[in-house]
Amino acid sequence: MTSKPISVRRELEPIATLIPDSNQKCAAQEELATSRIIADETIHNTHAASKISQIFSSFNHRNYQLWFSGQLVSVIGTWMQSIAQGWLVYQLSHSEFALGLVSFAAAIPALILSPFGGVITDLIPKRTLIVITQSIAMLLAFILSILAFTGTVQVWHIMILATCLGIVNAFDAPARQAFVVEMVGKEDLPNAIALNSMMFNGARVVGPALGGILLGWLGTGWCFLLNGVSFIAVIIGLLMMSVPKRTIQRKIQKPLQQFAEGIRFARSRPDILGLLGMSAGFSAFGMAYAAMLPAFVDKQLHAGATAYGMINAAIGIGAVLGALAVAYYTNAGIRGKVLVIGNLIYPVLLVVFGFNTFFVTALLIAFGMGLTFMQIGNNINSLLQLNVEDDMRGRVMGLYTLTFFGFAPLGSLAAGIVAQYLPLNITIAIMAVVMLLISVLIQWRVPEIREMS
Repeated sequence: MTSKPISVRRELEPIATLIPDSNQKCAAQEELATSRIIADETIHNTHAASKISQIFSSFNHRNYQLWFSGQLVSVIGTWMQSIAQGWLVYQLSHSEFALGLVSFAAAIPALILSPFGGVITDLIPKRTLIVITQSIAMLLAFILSILAFTGTVQVWHIMILATCLGIVNAFDAPARQAFVVEMVGKEDLPNAIALNSMMFNGARVVGPALGGILLGWLGTGWCFLLNGVSFIAVIIGLLMMSVPKRTIQRKIQKPLQQFAEGIRFARSRPDILGLLGMSAGFSAFGMAYAAMLPAFVDKQLHAGATAYGMINAAIGIGAVLGALAVAYYTNAGIRGKVLVIGNLIYPVLLVVFGFNTFFVTALLIAFGMGLTFMQIGNNINSLLQLNVEDDMRGRVMGLYTLTFFGFAPLGSLAAGIVAQYLPLNITIAIMAVVMLLISVLIQWRVPEIREMS
C-alpha cells in the first residue's frame, strides 16, 4: 500500500534537472517537496491505519461481532449487580467477615467444579453449554431482584444465590474461554482475548458508575433486575451465530480420568504449571482486596456508594487501556516479559493503595492497578491458550478457571478473617506481599516464562 507514493516521489526527483529555466526549476523543486510531504503523510497514515486494524482484527469475524456486543451489555449488568450486592451485604451486616464469606460462597464452586467444567467443555458443543449457563444466571438475577424489591432479602439469601451462580460459572467460564478460538481462529485468538478483556473492563467503567447512581437513586433491586434483563442480549447473540459443526472426539474415559489427564499434562509442562501458579497467587492474594473494598471506602476513605462505584470505574478505565496495549503488542513476542514485570509492579501498587487515605489519590492508584491487572490476567490467558493443543484446551482452561476464579474465595475468606483482628490497610498489605513472594518464587523456578510469546 505504500509503494505508490514512494514511486511518485522518485519519479519526480529528476524534474528539476530536466527543466533549464530557473523559475521552472524552483517550481519543480517545490512540487517535489510537496510530493514528498504527501508521500510521507500517506505512509504514516497507512501505517497508523494498519495498527488500528491490527488492534481490532477480531471484528472481521461476524460471530465475534455478535459475541462482543451481547457480552458488553451483559457484563455491564453483571458489574451493576456486583457493586449492588457488595454494598447490600455490608449495609445488612456491617461486617468485613460477611463480605469475605459471600465472596467465598460465590467462588468456592469454581475451586471444586471448574476442572470438571473443562471436561464437559471438551465433550459437548460450547455454544450450547454457554446458552444454558447464561439462562440460569439470568434466572438467579431475577430471583435476587424480587427479594430486594420485597424487602425480604437477608445475607443468607445472597450467600445461597451467590453459591448457585458460582456453580453456573464453574461450567460457563471454561466454555467461554475455549469458545473464543471457534469464533476467530488461532491467528486472531490473542487479539480476541485482549478485546474480551477490554470489553469486560469497559463494562467495569460503565457498570459500577450506573450501579452507584442506581444504588443512591432507586436501590439495589433495580441493579439486580437490569442485570437479569442484560442476559437476553448475549443469549440472542449466541443463537444468531453461525458456528461450524465440529467433530467432538469422545474418549472412552470417565470425567475423573480426563481431569487427571489434564493435571498430568500441566505437570509435564513447567511453563504451563508456572502460569497456573501465577494465576492462583494473583487470584488468591492479589484480588482479595476487592471483597474488602466496600468496608475500605467506608472506613478509610470515609465515602459512600458513589465513591465506591467511582473507584471500581477507575480500575476499569485502567484495565481498558491495558487491554488496548495488549491488543497493540499482540504480535510483538513480549507477553512473557510483560507478565513478569506486571507481577512485580501490581503488589507494590496494592500496598500503596491500602495505606492511602485520600480519595483522589485512591482513584489514581486504582487506575494503575487496573492497567497492571490487565497485563497479568490477559497474558496468562493468552499464553496458556497459545501453548496447548486443541484437544487439551478445555481441560487446561478448566484448570485456569480453577486457579483464577476458584482460589479467589480462599483469599477473600482469609482477608475477611484477618480484617477482624488487624486494620484493613495491614490486611491488604499482607495479601500483596504474599502475592509478590509467590510471583518471585515462580519466576526463579521457571525462568522460561519470561521468554514465552
